[in-house]
Amino acid sequence: MGHSAPGTVRPMVQHRSAVEGGHHVLLVGSAGGHLAQLVRLAPWWQAHDRTWVTFDKPDARSLLADEDVVWAHHPTTRNVPNLVRNLVLAVREVRRRRPSVVVSTGAGVALPFFVIARVLGIPTVYVEVFDRIDSPTLTGRLCRPFTTRFCVQWPEQQVLYRGSVVIGPLL
Repeated sequence: MGHSAPGTVRPMVQHRSAVEGGHHVLLVGSAGGHLAQLVRLAPWWQAHDRTWVTFDKPDARSLLADEDVVWAHHPTTRNVPNLVRNLVLAVREVRRRRPSVVVSTGAGVALPFFVIARVLGIPTVYVEVFDRIDSPTLTGRLCRPFTTRFCVQWPEQQVLYRGSVVIGPLL
């Protein structure tokens, strides 16, 4: 299987709700654990037309084999050029797809998509990771001002994010 360049898009897969006039969801997350957490939301997102934004990594290719995927630029940690590239990608994809909501579990790739969604008036949902109970994540802190609904997986995380909603662990 050949690798696509970041910013390229796989052929769009027609999901049930696209035919029935359902919502379009943009699911944004780094490969690895962040992507695994988004996949665990399947009982919710399966009912909707959706597009994924993640990194072109083996786990992402495997988990999202039959999904509509946009490959983001990585690494994102302390990499300003890739932040700018992902911001351009976010502008293009969010304007083109006009999702009903942008959902993310982090990490760095989430921020540009949340900023652009906020500017365009599109709701955002951030789900804080389950393994940071006693301190907020950097991405959680950065995305918080651009988040419509901030979800946590443990009651102990609510003290870190005022107004957050406990959804329980995504195991």
